[in-house]
Amino acid sequence: MRLRELSDVTGMPIASIKYYLREGIVPAGRLVTATRAHYHEGHVRRIRTIQTLRNVNGLSVEQIRVIVGLVDRGASRVEIMKALQREVQALGEPVPGRTEAGNAVVRMRGWPDVPTAARGALDDHLEEMARLGVPVPEKALDVYSRAVDLIAHVDVGDAAAAEDLDTLVTKAAAGMHMHSQLVLRLLALAQASRSIALYGPAPGPHNAQGPASAVPAGGN
Repeated sequence: MRLRELSDVTGMPIASIKYYLREGIVPAGRLVTATRAHYHEGHVRRIRTIQTLRNVNGLSVEQIRVIVGLVDRGASRVEIMKALQREVQALGEPVPGRTEAGNAVVRMRGWPDVPTAARGALDDHLEEMARLGVPVPEKALDVYSRAVDLIAHVDVGDAAAAEDLDTLVTKAAAGMHMHSQLVLRLLALAQASRSIALYGPAPGPHNAQGPASAVPAGGN
């Protein structure tokens, strides 16, 4: 396909495609003349990757360059997933576990006991909760970690099924944001529903007593 067709298929303006071509983030097309090139489905997938990282995850051009650089070098899928977590979720550098609560979660779920950025972020959060006087009981950690392990199994499995690395990045990056937001929305609905079941619905226009004018004239 020509550049105009690539733009039409992806919805990315020609000027933007040319910019990413100059930056080396989108690979060059196959030259057919000195001024014209042909593009293929791989270019479509790369632009989809850029659009997801930019528009869904809000990454900068330099952050996108890091991710697609790994793809172009044929990095392992686990290396790409680790880089995505670092860039998309801003988790920092891999560190070993340092809190007993975090170590307990790893033991309970049988997760690999290795330094990761996610492990460090969990420890940071657990320490902050303890500092605020709301430490998490082990029973609650068990319930929460079991639930998210099931979610992660679905998310990672979906990304792992991708046939190529660009599709892996697109699925995983979208999942890290959109699926996480879905979980938060579902949790909010579950908490609201449990509260209503326990305390009853809050007073509101849908269940409040109607105004006095609604009483028939002459009524007692």
